[in-house]
Amino acid sequence: MASSNMKKLVNTIPLAALIMLSACAGNNDRQKNGPAPYGPTPTSAQLNWHEMELYCLIHFTPTTFQNKEWGFGDATADLFNPAHFDANQIAAAAKSAGLKGLISVAKHHDGFCLWPTKTTDYNISHSPWRNGKGDMVREFMEAAHNQGMQFGVYVSAWDRHDANYGNEKYADAYREQLRELYNGYGELFTSWHDGANGGDGYYGGANEMRRIDRSSYYEWEEKTWPITREMQPTAVIFSDIGPDTRWVGNEKGIAPETSWATFTPIGPDSGKAAPGHVDDRFLGSGQRDGKFWIPAECDVPLRPGWFYHPEQDHQVKTPDQLFDLYLKSVGRGAALNLGLAPTPEGILHPADVISLKGFGEKLRETFAINLAIGAQFDASNIRAGHAATFGPDYLLDDDRYSYWATDDDVTSPALVIDLESAKTFDLIRLRENIKLGQRLDSVWVDIWENEAWIPLAQATSIGPNRIIPLEKPVTAQRLRLRLFAPVAIALADFGLFKAAASANALADTERIGVDRTHWQLIYNGFGGGDPTLAVDGNKETFWLTAEVDLPQQVEVDMGQLHTLTGFSYLPRQDGDATALVSRYALATSSDGKVWDTTAMGEFANIAANPIMQYIAFDREVKARYFRFTVHAVAGATAGQSPISIAEINMYSPEMKSEPTL
Repeated sequence: MASSNMKKLVNTIPLAALIMLSACAGNNDRQKNGPAPYGPTPTSAQLNWHEMELYCLIHFTPTTFQNKEWGFGDATADLFNPAHFDANQIAAAAKSAGLKGLISVAKHHDGFCLWPTKTTDYNISHSPWRNGKGDMVREFMEAAHNQGMQFGVYVSAWDRHDANYGNEKYADAYREQLRELYNGYGELFTSWHDGANGGDGYYGGANEMRRIDRSSYYEWEEKTWPITREMQPTAVIFSDIGPDTRWVGNEKGIAPETSWATFTPIGPDSGKAAPGHVDDRFLGSGQRDGKFWIPAECDVPLRPGWFYHPEQDHQVKTPDQLFDLYLKSVGRGAALNLGLAPTPEGILHPADVISLKGFGEKLRETFAINLAIGAQFDASNIRAGHAATFGPDYLLDDDRYSYWATDDDVTSPALVIDLESAKTFDLIRLRENIKLGQRLDSVWVDIWENEAWIPLAQATSIGPNRIIPLEKPVTAQRLRLRLFAPVAIALADFGLFKAAASANALADTERIGVDRTHWQLIYNGFGGGDPTLAVDGNKETFWLTAEVDLPQQVEVDMGQLHTLTGFSYLPRQDGDATALVSRYALATSSDGKVWDTTAMGEFANIAANPIMQYIAFDREVKARYFRFTVHAVAGATAGQSPISIAEINMYSPEMKSEPTL
């Protein structure tokens, strides 16, 4: 009778409710009988961040109106007046790319605040935009939420405008800026902090170099991070050392093949670490035995620079390039933070919009269908007594936290996968249940071919997401996973996919600078090396001097008189961030005797983002000769340094954009 009544009761329960009851029972069983966590584990805020995978960072300040990469802090507030600003257009374009979050650069190093802060007059209320009544951070927040995206803020700790930068008064004001943003802009998914701290700047008109002790000036642990924890507990704190997410160590959007989510930040002298003050050897790779869960973020601009430059309109990354970056960031356990740069009008350029849309389409089409769905599994081990809860079928349920688990003493299991039919794929996806830590050391994938198992691919540091791209598509029906870990495994996902074709490929327009056939270099022989490599038209070669006293200069006779509109400096492209020119002067002459200083300034952020540096002149210049003077080198603290130049180029009115080398 009881059995009959139970059947009647079950028959009256909706199917959705039965599924929920089953899931709850499974979750309870996993909590009671699953493997113990291994090593550091993520917080709920970090889990949310991992699940997002993709988001963007919006750079928009008076710097945009100056066509500079970093502002010096001397631009007047009335320069900032985007006539057609449309946060919804920017957010919608980001959403079309599959981005799940938007970070407003509320204040960059120039010190200009995009919200009406009470901490400084150098803010948007003193600009003509919205008649001084606007709040751009709020408009970005509302646009993000309208698109179903999460919101975050970036507040530069370095301020090149504030006269008090370097003393306690500024540090207090910086913390108050954080409080204002934490209090008035809803729930944040991240609070983003740059490692750049201290250097030359306007500083209220002082126009000087200011250095601070990066390990102590901001009192990050003592006074600053606690504000975030109290006011925005849902936000992960990003800086190059964490404490929640770390910088991957480059601005190329690429994590190393092996990139652990666990990391132990230490200072460069094996002491206290702080943003901008860190031993960077393990930023990219992380550490297998790291003490904290601090996964990597890969940041990269959609264009060569973080800010909008019209000469880069033909250099927007294509959908295929963005997809490749996705595989090398998200596909290696990191997150991808894509930099978007509005034009002075206040919208994204059409080329940017097209690229983002094409990337989103490729991403969605690629991962729309898991070709492993319907597969049969044969596991060498399933956690004893709990096959219904820890079986390999959970690898296909699209749940990051249900998983196949083995007994505690089975740390090298195998899983044979028999697909419904032969499938053609070129991407293999694996995920662990990271609530239990990062457990797997490595995974090997084999395919059954000619009556034998043939090795196909392998990977390390699986963690929250591991996508293994194959050199070419493979067709197979049977596969085998061989897994290796120090503890029982907790594998949550297995997928096979075929990369979709791109519908929107952007053309890269080739531009050529002034003809260099008759150029002759005139210099005093300083430092040795081969100076002709600086003008050989090959971006892979570069002139590298020995250590020399600064400043140093090189002159070039172009052979005839030219009308010039700008010049460019290409830093070395071999991945070495030393000997890169950071401060320069460019003088021109028609006769080689009377010289005019045509341009001078800095190549900002060049060590982290060593791209072509194009400088437009403020007027057309007629010259046969030019003199390039190196005043400072990135990272060099003394008055001596080697100097490297991959290419120097000059441009005429018909050739305003940098060349494709």
